[in-house]
Amino acid sequence: MRRFALCLLCVVLPGCAAAPTSGEQVLVAPGITLDLPSPADLGRSVEVVQLVTARHDGESFVFEGRLLIRPDRLVLVGSDSMGRRAMTVTWEAGKVEVERASWLPETLRPENILADIVLLYWPEAVVRNAIKGAELTQWAGNRRVGDAILVSWQGEPWSGGSRLRNIPWGYDLDIQSVTVGP
Repeated sequence: MRRFALCLLCVVLPGCAAAPTSGEQVLVAPGITLDLPSPADLGRSVEVVQLVTARHDGESFVFEGRLLIRPDRLVLVGSDSMGRRAMTVTWEAGKVEVERASWLPETLRPENILADIVLLYWPEAVVRNAIKGAELTQWAGNRRVGDAILVSWQGEPWSGGSRLRNIPWGYDLDIQSVTVGP
């Protein structure tokens, strides 16, 4: 299971890069970038616990995330299914700091994790302004970035189910969220 998780992370989030900054362009699919907005662009504060199921190549990996977003910062703590902390990402003052477990591959890209969070939860106008190389369309409970990325929500995204499907990179994220803070 651990080997699969490491392989999945390497495939889902390819390449190596330094920690991103707000405004940095993140490649989210071939030919499509997202200018990373700031945590303040979410327009609200939220704290959630999430159960994330990642699927790739017919296999699944489940992990827990705790996400805190305030106008001045975002903190994401991810744990594996055995409760071990895998990664902490802190996005504050235009910089991102990453603490990762020694068993996580260096190819895990925090900017792609942040980009997926933005695609899932930031307001339509912010995402529309940040996406380059594809058109964003949104309708009741769904968002689409060109023919590459599909997002859907069941109920309120912060207290229900969300799904992100990245077609060209071949992965799906199913996320169950429970709000635990403001």
